[in-house]
Amino acid sequence: MRLRHLLAASALLLPLPQARAAVLQLPREVPQGGLVIGRAPAACRVSYDGRDLRVGADGRFAFGVGRDAEGPLQVRSACPGHPPQVQHIAVRSRTWPTERVNGVPPKTVRPPPAIAARMARERKLVAAARTRNDAREDFEEGFVWPVHGRISGRFGSQRIYNGVPRAPHSGVDIAVPRGTPVKAPAAGIVTLAKRLYLSGNTVIIDHGFGVSSVMLHMDKLDVTPGQRVRQGQIVGLSGMTGRATGPHVHWGMNWFGVRLDPRMVAREHPANTHRQARRKSAQTAD
Repeated sequence: MRLRHLLAASALLLPLPQARAAVLQLPREVPQGGLVIGRAPAACRVSYDGRDLRVGADGRFAFGVGRDAEGPLQVRSACPGHPPQVQHIAVRSRTWPTERVNGVPPKTVRPPPAIAARMARERKLVAAARTRNDAREDFEEGFVWPVHGRISGRFGSQRIYNGVPRAPHSGVDIAVPRGTPVKAPAAGIVTLAKRLYLSGNTVIIDHGFGVSSVMLHMDKLDVTPGQRVRQGQIVGLSGMTGRATGPHVHWGMNWFGVRLDPRMVAREHPANTHRQARRKSAQTAD
């Protein structure tokens, strides 16, 4: 009996098992429509949502979180010297407004068969332009706004064209005068530069690791597929080609086929910066 008590007391002195240290550097939370950029130790394999992620020489990897994603997200890793792990990221839910857009050409809302067939072909072209998985890490330099102007349409909003519900809005609309220079949000390779039926003059830029940007409705294209562009380089002039009711630039972002919200990825919109500066100035004056 005494021996049993001694063993029990000794067990109380043993160190408690420690929680396994996380292998990957990941954010604890990401908003719907956000881009996750993480870091892994050397020679790790990382996967998310059934896809093996490209891991750079510096350990960087990236993946996108869709508009309707629900958490927790599971990111799996297999690294030398560590047992396989599953790490979790919480997803911050967002609310999506409804936007009514009237006055667009009826054929862009209810296309006749010939136009519908063209649109289907063009969707395949766009999807193919977003399949690259280059080792370039151009996305790491961050993203700037392609134009500066009033935000006239928000990512994720439910769009109703001429009274007909359509898919949620896939990017941010920025109202600017026709002919405004449109700049590359980040460096990359142009994978598509073509006039399409719905989106008008369209440019897609691949930033590496499956991350890409798209600018729509331009009057003029100043780049060609395969061309390397630097951040801030002019890629065209704004307009209202395709399904548009006024001059603006639609800026969208993707991780492969997952649509992202540029406002969750880019540096702060200049209008917000100006408002904060005015607010700070007013507070100082008081």
